[in-house]
Amino acid sequence: MYFRLQSIRENKELTQKQIAEILKVSQASYSRWEKEIEIIPLKKLIILAEYYNVTLDYLCNFTNIKKNNISYEIDKIVVGNRIIAFRKEHNISQKELALFLNTTPSTICAYEKGKTLILTSFIYQICITNNISMDYMCGLTNKKYQQ
Repeated sequence: MYFRLQSIRENKELTQKQIAEILKVSQASYSRWEKEIEIIPLKKLIILAEYYNVTLDYLCNFTNIKKNNISYEIDKIVVGNRIIAFRKEHNISQKELALFLNTTPSTICAYEKGKTLILTSFIYQICITNNISMDYMCGLTNKKYQQ
């Protein structure tokens, strides 16, 4: 994965400490996300997208288009429905998606029912391998494909 966390922060002349304060995490946690030692949680990635006024697709380096008219409100039910739609469109079962993402079918079920928000790494994998917009999968826009 390659996120634009460091480059966008530096372009705005902000420190890791300043961004960590915005995200309400330690500077060490933010540093690990920026260095991709750990993967930033999806909710924190959305906070950054809103703060920087850019799309998730831009932060995830899927596009060079910084801003579309998107909402930054995430709804786990909408995300779950988009996962279900993705599976149906590609004619794959929960078990097959779970194998692809190296997780369990019960985890996929929890995502689809909106009980749990999908992990950043899982949604990233779905998007990058299928050229689908992360903003779309998160219900932030209706534009399905990366631009």
